[in-house]
Formats: sequence, C-alpha cells, structure tokens
Amino acid sequence: MLALVVSGGHTHLYLAERHDSGWTYRNIGHTRDDAAGEAFDKVAKLLELGYPGGPVIDYLAQHGDPEAVKFPFAQMKHRDRNPDNRYSAEELRTDFSYSGIKTAVLRYVEVNNMAESIQRRREAMKVIAKPDPEEYLAHCDRQTLDLVASFQRAVVNDVVGKTLAAAVDHGVATVIVTGGVAANSELRKTFEIRAAQEGLPVLFPSRKLSTDNAAMIAAAAYPRFLAREFAVPDLSSDPALRLG
Repeated sequence: MLALVVSGGHTHLYLAERHDSGWTYRNIGHTRDDAAGEAFDKVAKLLELGYPGGPVIDYLAQHGDPEAVKFPFAQMKHRDRNPDNRYSAEELRTDFSYSGIKTAVLRYVEVNNMAESIQRRREAMKVIAKPDPEEYLAHCDRQTLDLVASFQRAVVNDVVGKTLAAAVDHGVATVIVTGGVAANSELRKTFEIRAAQEGLPVLFPSRKLSTDNAAMIAAAAYPRFLAREFAVPDLSSDPALRLG
C-alpha cells in the first residue's frame, strides 16, 4: 500500500508492505517546507478566514471559480538540502513543496489591492464569537471566493497527482489517505476520480476520524498487541521521533 499522510504538519508518503511478522513502512516522499494543511492555515490567516483554515476554505471554495487564478507548481528537481534527509541517489522519491503557493497568494492579494476587503472582513468577524463558514461566506466578495477556490484546486491537484504517480511508480495495490486534510471534500472527490482512472482503490477514514483521535492510536497499537510487542516500563515519550 501507499499511505499519504496529509495534515497541518505533514505531507508524507509511506510505502507499507505486509510481512509475516507485521508491517514495514518506508518513507518515499515528504514536503520540503510547508505541509499542505499548513498552507491552508496560513492562507486562511492572510485572508482573515479564521483557524483552522481547512474547513472554511473547503466550504468557501465551493462558491468560487477554481480556474480563475493559475498557480503553477515548480518541479522538485534539485536534491533535498535538509541534512537530516540523506537518501541514496538511486532511490525513487516524490517530494512536495507548499511555501511557494502561499507566497503566490500573498502576491496576488497585494497586486490586486485586496487589503481593504480583508480589513472589512476582520472588523466584521471581531463581533462574532465563533464565526461559522456561512458567516465567512457572507463577508467574502467574488474575488476572494475565486482566489480560495483556485488555491484549493492547485494544492489538491498537486497532492493527488504526485501521490498517484508514486503509486504507479512503485506498483502498489492500494492507496490510503490519512490526516486532517483527508477530510477535504475536493481532495476526496479528486482522488476517487483519478485513482479510478488508474485502476487503484483509494481508502479514506471517515471525516470524524481524519483528525487526531484515539481510534488511530488503537489501530496502530492493535497489531503490536497481537504480536505481544509491549513497551518497556521505563519508556518515555519523544515528540521528535521520526517515522520511517
């Protein structure tokens, strides 16, 4: 299987293989800078759309034109400059980058003089304790809705395209998509359509279980429990521990 972990902190690909003793995981791609979910949050902050930005952008994008603004992505041709990520030159990898589109949105806002409309939205939202997506929609003009829809379409196309290309390159049987951004409606729809064209099944958790929850901890622990692989009593937590 190929597992995409797409969230506010990760846009990573893991090749998962089943063996007699359980599963092994190998990282075959990651984000070079901002994660996809992080880009959603930063663009939402820029446009005064609240936090977390993913759910609001997902809702607003349905009311905009996703073809209104073009956001091309640079191809990942150079070697990873992070010294902690030393992979062999022969290893087939698929990396992501979302700091560029965040900067492109900022430039679009500046060039198109959107500061005034953003300020009006900021003032309007101040008097609402917990604005919902419909209230943000009521204070968004056509230009903002088109920008949000175009931003989301560009990120979704990049995530889906690179993930499916990696799935074909590695000859996997199934693609699974996890993490907070897995709840995004356009990401799900695009994956289902394009994966079907490749003849690949794609699996998602329910939207309720796409974000951090106890069920995913239990799912990860259960195979270890069956194999009677238990932690030692003095095990301590390590928030910086890397997977794969």
